[in-house]
Amino acid sequence: MQGIAKILIIAGGLLIITGLVVWLLSDKLHWFGNLPGDIKFKRDNITVYLPIVSFLLLSILLTLIINIIRRIM
Repeated sequence: MQGIAKILIIAGGLLIITGLVVWLLSDKLHWFGNLPGDIKFKRDNITVYLPIVSFLLLSILLTLIINIIRRIM
């Protein structure tokens, strides 16, 4: 059970740090979600938004961060 608790504490800490970074840098991150390849489709009352490239970039970044943390631990 201690292993699960440690993982939950680390995950919570990372979520708090990520939230603070996004909150503090929100004016500088306006490009995120508006990259070429992100799909926006608008019709009368329907808006479909698929940030494919933005989430791909985020996935690559998080994979690198997680791999660095795993190698350190």
